[in-house]
Amino acid sequence: MANRLINEQSPYLQQHAHNPVDWYAWGDEPFERAAREHKPVLVSIGYSACHWCHVMEHESFENEEIAAYMNEHFINIKVDREEHPDVDHMYMDAVQAISGSGGWPLNVFVTPERLPFYGGTYYPPRPAFNRPSWIGLLQRMNEVWNEQQDEVKLQSSQMLQHLQQASKTGAGSGVRNGSEPDMEMCRTMAENLLKQADTIHGGFGNAPKFPGTMAISFLLEHYHYTGYEPALKQALLSLDKMIQGGIYDQLGGGFARYSTDAEWLAPHFEKMLYDNALLIMSMCDAYQLTKEERYRTAIKETIAFAERELKDASGLYYSALDADSEGVEGRFYTWAWQEWTDALGADDYIAMAWYDVSEHGNWEHTNILRITKSEDEVAAMFNITTEDVRLHVTAVREKLFAVRSKRIRPLTDDKSLLSWNALMNIALGKASVALQEEKYLDRAKEHMQCMLQYFVKNDELLHTWKQGLARISAKLDDYAYLVQALLQLGSTARENHYIVEAIKWTEIVVKDLRHEEGNFFYYTSVKQTDIPVRKIDIYDGALPSANAVMAHNLLILGICAERSEWTEHATYMLQQTASNAVRYTYSFAYWAMLLQRYVKGIKTAVCSGKEASNAAKHILEQFIPHAYIVTSEKEIFELPLLRGKFFTGKLYIFVCRQDACLSPVDSTEAALHLLNH
Repeated sequence: MANRLINEQSPYLQQHAHNPVDWYAWGDEPFERAAREHKPVLVSIGYSACHWCHVMEHESFENEEIAAYMNEHFINIKVDREEHPDVDHMYMDAVQAISGSGGWPLNVFVTPERLPFYGGTYYPPRPAFNRPSWIGLLQRMNEVWNEQQDEVKLQSSQMLQHLQQASKTGAGSGVRNGSEPDMEMCRTMAENLLKQADTIHGGFGNAPKFPGTMAISFLLEHYHYTGYEPALKQALLSLDKMIQGGIYDQLGGGFARYSTDAEWLAPHFEKMLYDNALLIMSMCDAYQLTKEERYRTAIKETIAFAERELKDASGLYYSALDADSEGVEGRFYTWAWQEWTDALGADDYIAMAWYDVSEHGNWEHTNILRITKSEDEVAAMFNITTEDVRLHVTAVREKLFAVRSKRIRPLTDDKSLLSWNALMNIALGKASVALQEEKYLDRAKEHMQCMLQYFVKNDELLHTWKQGLARISAKLDDYAYLVQALLQLGSTARENHYIVEAIKWTEIVVKDLRHEEGNFFYYTSVKQTDIPVRKIDIYDGALPSANAVMAHNLLILGICAERSEWTEHATYMLQQTASNAVRYTYSFAYWAMLLQRYVKGIKTAVCSGKEASNAAKHILEQFIPHAYIVTSEKEIFELPLLRGKFFTGKLYIFVCRQDACLSPVDSTEAALHLLNH
């Protein structure tokens, strides 16, 4: 028999809709019931592509005896962390303070006032891994609630103070912190990143290993500005090893979320929209710098994967593909020896060498396809040409993809999130410029129209959409990434109405999300009242810091909209994070990238008059990360930067710094000189 979750949009909640647990979705009703019945609340948070979430559901939430105990003694709430990232952030901070670590599933015991007093992550059905059993923990929490209320009140009160203090610390004081950023500071940040670098397998740190796209892009830009070869070498090594590894789907394109080993062989097989968008962006930077064909190929394959497997009929993109199929992690992507020989026979030694396939397997007695040898090496092994290798691998890949397509697919998390869709829009725009392919720009424009149609209601942004229904208030990352997508599209499409739209949403962010005393932004709007603490995040996680992205937006829009207070606001944000970016560069990589551009000098170029669009297109094709290009083909009075810069005759290009505009020039060569110097 189904529980309340059967009516929810979220695939993750629907996965729990037939549990014997009397689940509620996040909202006021369960907390009101908890207050009436004087019961503690269990908030259990996860997401549809989470392997350990599935494990705990099967072991505990599908267990009739455990469910009966949960229903009798607790009010139980299931939360999709992707639907309610603000709820996840708050309770994750609490659990990390309690236990020193976090992760998913996240299980938090809270009061009817929504304040946490205990929590953890995965708990097994029987005591194991130095953890109590789930039923044992439930019994202990029930005992604490009924017999130690003073302790519960003290713990929840202290936790509230901790969360509030953490938010104040994140907000900062608005006082300038440290010396003015310079290129020496940028070199220190690059060196700090390189100290964490795996110079053999690429990436940063040890296993588990995440893509680290913001760090890679920072290093690529650092090389561009300084010519520092170690930065370029590590950035390209990281991308190359991922593209060759098992984290990349060698048959269908697209990247898994992270690698469980240092060599990028065995991923955690879920594929997330945001990872693929961010990796497309970094590969676009690499391609613009190097023109190496392998990056163009991987960009095109990754976009093709998203279009084929994550695109909804509405034009929006879904969130993720699950790691599991047929109850086994990675089952869809791996090849047992029998499956391989059924598809290709046992004597296709070229394919075996290319994809690192063997009878005994390269991972848990099966094979994850990866590339460990170059075309030249494989050609030498079999005394054939590299063209022979290329043609053979292309044919094999098509055959294997066709065979794999008949397997049972992993489940798709088919909700669409504004923030992740906005990142994909940015990726499409960057690809259109880097690869000079108009089809990606057309797709980005069509996709932006979908976002502004489906995620906007009564002049407010909403966070999630599925099957015609948008819901849940937008968060800071929804606003920040959408504004950046609009800014990029305004530049790459040479259509200024996108910039005007970006100004509109930025005004709302400044009005409703800005901290009262500091210069950073809250994650949630002042209009949202369902969480006890408004959080401020300033560091990168799997996604770029939304505060950093807003600082980037304010720097550009401060010039475009002639809003000096926005430029000043962004400058203060950069100054307050500079010392953290130097000390903890990997966790502040987007700030580091923005600081580096700030040191170089944020500039705009307005192309006006005859051939303005072609001039803008030519400038955009160059790699100038600190420059924002605008085209003036008609006078737009809503965009102050364009006033007095509209011409119908001869080409003029107006280059402006943050503090001054330079004399107009009449050629792209002259404009490029001003932008680069």
